[in-house]
Amino acid sequence: MTTLSTHVLDTMHGRPAAGMQLWLEDAAGEALFAGETNADGRCPGMPELGPGRYALTFAVAEYFAGEGVALPDPPFLGDVRIAFGVSDDGHYHVPLLVSPFAYSTYRGS
Repeated sequence: MTTLSTHVLDTMHGRPAAGMQLWLEDAAGEALFAGETNADGRCPGMPELGPGRYALTFAVAEYFAGEGVALPDPPFLGDVRIAFGVSDDGHYHVPLLVSPFAYSTYRGS
């Protein structure tokens, strides 16, 4: 089995994105996990995964609105969905660096 972690960084404010809602789904859209980032922008407790396709979705607009950021209506980024594949055992780290108008991700370690 493969372990999964994420780390969300608020690049607008230069700090971890604490309190961001996120959820994990399999390729069929079945919910596997729902959580919220902690003070360090991490979300402990994610399930182990087998090989396959998955998606992590982050409630970006809700987070920034909660931080008092004035967003356009509709916001440029609402939810950010990162679809990724798991092909082997080990650890997959899927970080998100995000602002109200841009995001970046990569396979971390």
